[in-house]
Amino acid sequence: MRIALTGSSGKLGSVVARELRAAGHRVVGIDRVGRRDRDFVQVDLTDYGQVVDALTAVGDTHDGFDALVHLAAIPAPGLAPDVTTFHNNISSTFNVFWAATRLGIDKIVYASSETVLGLPFDVPPPYVPVDEEYPARPESTYSLVKHLEEQLAIELVRWNPGLSITALRFSNVMWPEDYDAFPYDADARDRKWNLWGYIDARDGSHAIERALEVAPAGFDRFIIAAADTVSTRPNAELLAEVFPDVPHAREFGENETLLSIDKARRLLGYDPQHSWRDHK
Repeated sequence: MRIALTGSSGKLGSVVARELRAAGHRVVGIDRVGRRDRDFVQVDLTDYGQVVDALTAVGDTHDGFDALVHLAAIPAPGLAPDVTTFHNNISSTFNVFWAATRLGIDKIVYASSETVLGLPFDVPPPYVPVDEEYPARPESTYSLVKHLEEQLAIELVRWNPGLSITALRFSNVMWPEDYDAFPYDADARDRKWNLWGYIDARDGSHAIERALEVAPAGFDRFIIAAADTVSTRPNAELLAEVFPDVPHAREFGENETLLSIDKARRLLGYDPQHSWRDHK
């Protein structure tokens, strides 16, 4: 595929660019900052005119795309004033979605977030493992935007029946060098905010590639996490200490992720291969 990748200089985006190219795709990075390269275009995604032009053609760099992977954003709450996060993230997403549909790009995969599940879990989750079945519970301006982006996608595919938009609710993205800090065993409350979850960036790229390949027309959302937790302590022990009253929706393994990836496994063929445990 010819793929436009926004946020190509970011923690996840840089790995996605590398992995998709290794798989044989033509990837053009689109970001506000980045290293000068034939396959990179510097674009302010809050400027709709720049977005349309960059997705149409840039000199002889490219003449259009088959798919859009949208990862660009202020990547977490608290990094910028709330109003800045809101305006930057919602306008960037609207611009790239709208431009893609106008240009006939009918396959979009983008970064939603685990935060729409109710993170940080200062208010306990409704059950564990958490999944995509309960309504969004945004607890920050950043998360609110992620929820609104999903609602935007729902309406866009309703208006454009041939359009496919897949929202991947990524957990906390990690590189292999981050695993030096693992495991998080000392205090169960240190990582309760996302139920002790994470995602290796290489597995995040795998999820994106699977969605590009198999997602049908319409909208769907998927939690994307590693298969395990950030702790060696058993889930039963962590939950008894931090969330003793939260119902268990099903049985789960001793260190199995409590951010359910069952739906992604079933419908996308998502199969995470990387664990911090392999680096110890």
